[in-house]
Amino acid sequence: MNNTGKSKMTNFRWTICIMLFFATTVNYLDRQVLSLTWDEFIKPEFHWDESHYGTITAVFSIVYAICMLFAGRFVDWMGSKKGFLWAIGIWSVGACLHAVCGIITESYVGLHSAAELAAATGDVAVVIATISMYAFLFARCVLALGEAGNFPAAIKVTAEYFPKKDRAYATSIFNAGASIGALIAPLSIPLLAKHWGWEMAFIVIGALGFIWMGFWVFLYDAPAKSKHVNEAELEYIEQDNEADGIVKGDGQEEKKIPFWKCFSYKQTWAFAFGKFMTDGVWWFFLFWTPSYLNTQFGIKTSEGLGIALIFTLYAITMLSIVGGKLPTIIMNKTGLNPYAARMRAMLIFAFFPLVVLFAQPLGTISPWLPVIMIGIGGAAHQSWSANIFSTIGDMFPKGAIASITGIGGMAGGIGSMILQKSAGNLFVYADEAQMSFMGFEGKPAGYFIIFCVCAIAYLIGWVVMKSLVPKYKPITNL
Repeated sequence: MNNTGKSKMTNFRWTICIMLFFATTVNYLDRQVLSLTWDEFIKPEFHWDESHYGTITAVFSIVYAICMLFAGRFVDWMGSKKGFLWAIGIWSVGACLHAVCGIITESYVGLHSAAELAAATGDVAVVIATISMYAFLFARCVLALGEAGNFPAAIKVTAEYFPKKDRAYATSIFNAGASIGALIAPLSIPLLAKHWGWEMAFIVIGALGFIWMGFWVFLYDAPAKSKHVNEAELEYIEQDNEADGIVKGDGQEEKKIPFWKCFSYKQTWAFAFGKFMTDGVWWFFLFWTPSYLNTQFGIKTSEGLGIALIFTLYAITMLSIVGGKLPTIIMNKTGLNPYAARMRAMLIFAFFPLVVLFAQPLGTISPWLPVIMIGIGGAAHQSWSANIFSTIGDMFPKGAIASITGIGGMAGGIGSMILQKSAGNLFVYADEAQMSFMGFEGKPAGYFIIFCVCAIAYLIGWVVMKSLVPKYKPITNL
């Protein structure tokens, strides 16, 4: 009878992976709306400069970082199903709140339309810039609060539904949602903003999260309790349990680690430092590339060439799915344990961002060349990201995965906050002082400096991670 039940394994784990993929896609679509609308639509209406935008992206990053610290613990406490619902519900509300920032600003200064805001001068323009910035900051903080729960929940669900050998590949698939979101964004958001107003872009994209929530309510349950997972698939999912000291099929919650004890492990600090060094790079590409194209080449993202360039950039990042498969290939060919194979793969990925060093010099030839260089760097980041997330499952029990993900996410958010704010201030200073760097002047010089930082971040991150945890050492002393 058992053999009959196990003759054909269900594959519901991949349905769950697809749900995680769509959640991440929506996550990055919501995050991208501002970067694709501020320079062309929002900036002239509210009299912003790069410093205002840099402040907004920096505050988003630090709030996201702080919330990540607690979001992981919240997801471990609430469970994957409820934790994810709360996260995406909050960030969808936050996304839609951006649409009322103009109304708030108009009400405060006593004006009645976007045209009147844009036409203001002198002290009134300064007030408009300040009030609108604070309104957007509030909406961004709500967005950050919810979005902080996406990756802790997604990594926890991946550990629940996939054995260790498949986790990096599954993570690379759902993490590709970031690239797909960034890919869809330039095809949809600028056109929405151009034809229906930038406010409608926030509302339409924000509403997608509520649709996802409806599917999650009916589809998700823990593997041992899910009616969609048969015995054969459950056995496949739980194949690591014997080695981890978990009773097969018991359906019990995994071992818990006291929150503050998480900080006592070198494994935690290795993951956190890797995130600190590299998350800001991806967010810089995400937040600043549209502005870079407009500043450097006069290319707007609502025009055909701008759409094509952004689309190409994120189409290249889709190569990261292959990166998620590389550790499995290394394991099969060399017999290395998952952590060793993952670190070897991450070292390979750490060299690819060096091509970003050539982005600015090659931009003197064609705007397509820096976009291709940044795209390669982005693909390397997403491959790196899929594997660094999977190192948590290699080292920690499932009951601590969301918490450790949150700690690392906090470190990544802090690193991003530093990079975003520094970039914004640097671009303003470089423009005003006509700063020179490696043959470039003004804002192009500022971009070249930030590109150099982005290029070497991964190698620094890998060296420190390897120094802290040189060999596979799972946490067992609970």
